[in-house]
Amino acid sequence: MKLIAPQFVKPYVKSNKNDANDAEAICEALSRPNMRFVTVKTIEQQDIQAVHRVRFELSNQRKAKGNQIRGLVAEYGLVAPKELWHLRVAIPVWLEDAENGLTARFRRLLSDLWQDLLVLDQRMTELDREIALIANADPVAKRLQQLRGVGPMIATALVATVGDAKQFANGRQMAASIGLTPRQNSSGGKERLLGISKRGDTYLRTLLIHGARSIVRTAKGKDDRLSQWVTRIAETRHYNVAAVALANKTTRIAWAMIKHGTEYQADQTAAWNGSRP
Repeated sequence: MKLIAPQFVKPYVKSNKNDANDAEAICEALSRPNMRFVTVKTIEQQDIQAVHRVRFELSNQRKAKGNQIRGLVAEYGLVAPKELWHLRVAIPVWLEDAENGLTARFRRLLSDLWQDLLVLDQRMTELDREIALIANADPVAKRLQQLRGVGPMIATALVATVGDAKQFANGRQMAASIGLTPRQNSSGGKERLLGISKRGDTYLRTLLIHGARSIVRTAKGKDDRLSQWVTRIAETRHYNVAAVALANKTTRIAWAMIKHGTEYQADQTAAWNGSRP
């Protein structure tokens, strides 16, 4: 069985879309010698991916619940700072303060919302613990955590998304599939590179860039090659460009580690050569 991405089949659909034309387009796309196929995930990959998807949805629900609490309480003139942990500290204080203008009915409502937020926190903690157990049990995820800016979350997400990485001929192909390489708009022999393509798995790309940001933030003052490389980029270009460049490099190194079963060797990290990341 082979899987083809829908965007590769769409150009072969003739005239109007119907089942017959779709089937013909699939057969036509399948016969192309250079067609790229989607690797079928294993059951283990699907399990890991399911854990990440559930955690991501719970994270969104928790943000929504926090915003809902802020909006409702703000109508009574009570405001908490932006971070969620500030809200966790403020809610018990609001409930105990009898002089803040909250009615008995709204206090009961706020108490129920507070319990909903605590339940979401507990469920996310349980999933974080599950991801940590997966990362410690999987040998590939365990090796990937040797990379700077890569923890259990990113390591397991990489394993769930790319598997053994044999579908990619090199690290650049893997980075391109995640959307970390420049988008091209070239014509007439003139190459024009734009921002990153943002193709592929948005969730994995976001995790990699967030992990890279933590390294960029702490790289200044360190003397290892990777820190010097990313610091030079951050000094000459935008901070986000440096973070994406580091995420790109991390992905390429991860491909080599997954494909060849090697350990991370910091001394062999390539120095910056001045090319566009």
